[in-house]
Amino acid sequence: MVALSFLPSGATILPPSPLPRRNFLALGCPLLVAIGSAGNAAQAVIKSKAAAQEEKLLESNQRIQQMNGVPPDFPSFVRQGFKVKVVASPKYVTTSTGLIYLDLEQGSGDCPSDGQQVIFNYIGYNEAGRRIDSSYQKGQPSKTRLGDGGLVPGFEEGIKSMRPGGKRRIVVPPELGPPVGPSTFFSSKQFEIFDVELVQVKDCVRKTVGFFSALSCD
Repeated sequence: MVALSFLPSGATILPPSPLPRRNFLALGCPLLVAIGSAGNAAQAVIKSKAAAQEEKLLESNQRIQQMNGVPPDFPSFVRQGFKVKVVASPKYVTTSTGLIYLDLEQGSGDCPSDGQQVIFNYIGYNEAGRRIDSSYQKGQPSKTRLGDGGLVPGFEEGIKSMRPGGKRRIVVPPELGPPVGPSTFFSSKQFEIFDVELVQVKDCVRKTVGFFSALSCD
């Protein structure tokens, strides 16, 4: 049997009090804030360590470059595995292809174009600032026709916008650099730096004598 209770006449039945929901909501907030703060702190520590490591690598590269006697305004390189960061003066220009250059001395006249012969002096460096090649050591300027694939792609791009008599430092990224392999001079993909002096630009024409035909650059 169910026991019934009777209320006096005129009595009011009150609804049960709602649970204090705000107490439940308040429980999660400090925990979420604490987790977020810890995550931010961890990221700050990671960034700080990465910056310190980068600074050490930069100082090491600059120290080696100084030992190799690099010229003024030479760019520095922070290499971490296959990733390389170039640290250079804001005077350097970066093209849409990723080529980097600094004009050391402006020339005059017209820029060379495909089919023309360029005569130039150069000194090549690696990322450590060590000289890897030089026309001065060979005792005479180098020369080649543009557009024939006889130059490193980045080197050719850099010399095409020079004017005769001009001097330029060209920083060639690996993507525009020479082929790599045991049959080439270069053993790994690195930035190559060239100090270039464009001595002269010549037009080339094909001359035929009898059965023989050859290009002549005057």
